[in-house]
Amino acid sequence: MSYKTGTHVQRFFIYFFLIALLVVTLLPIWALLVNATRSTVQIQQGLSLTPSTYLDENYGILVGRGLNLPRGFINSLYLSVSITLVTVYFSLLTAYGLVVYNFPGKKSFYSFILVLVLLPMQLSIIGFYQYMSRLGLTDNYLSLILPSIAAAGSVFFAKQYLEAIVIADLIDAARIDGAGELATFHRVMLPIAAPGAFTLGIFAFVASWNNFFTPFILISSISKYTLPMLVQTLRGDVYRTEYGSIYLGIAATIAPILLIYALFSRYIVSGIALGAVKE
Repeated sequence: MSYKTGTHVQRFFIYFFLIALLVVTLLPIWALLVNATRSTVQIQQGLSLTPSTYLDENYGILVGRGLNLPRGFINSLYLSVSITLVTVYFSLLTAYGLVVYNFPGKKSFYSFILVLVLLPMQLSIIGFYQYMSRLGLTDNYLSLILPSIAAAGSVFFAKQYLEAIVIADLIDAARIDGAGELATFHRVMLPIAAPGAFTLGIFAFVASWNNFFTPFILISSISKYTLPMLVQTLRGDVYRTEYGSIYLGIAATIAPILLIYALFSRYIVSGIALGAVKE
């Protein structure tokens, strides 16, 4: 067997494996979306990959029994957009300081950030709740938005990205022209870091949209529930036998995430690839 033939065979198996992996990944999601359009009787009859015609009926059952799906969507959208903007801006600003400036304790500070990245939120949730309670921010979206100023994982990603793209000569030129440090960051650094900021924003938005644990601890008013929190209520007796409505509620939660990845996946790949290249 020639080298060229061996290359074709190897490429065939690689593509076959990737296609199989794609099918395994997408099949459960497609089945979920399809079940959102089927009735409870149809779902009990077995698996189907063809959409049905019970979408409107499932939606009517979902909202007719007290689940305010549009309100939950608005709450999740507001919270996710706010957290994304705060996370991206302050993470890039912190990373900019770590990359551009030299100051005593810089390595120790960065090591502390790495430790925070490794610590799960569950370890500190009790102290965090007590702190927010003393500030009077429980049952308030600020208790979820303000901590994103210090998102350790986002700072780590932003630092790795800025290290690859920072051009010291541009920063020095801006300073010579009389620009202040914040003006240099806003007018020089942010435009250059736009691909990484876009990628970081997508990750932050998805993480915030899918976050159930922290809002569940801090938010108590049903009117402020996010979509993941509302979906959790579908486990109650009211919806126990309404499988189509349950699937529709879950599908409503993941549909925006699927849309974001479908529209902006190329920006995610390009942003990560650019940040991984270092001189």
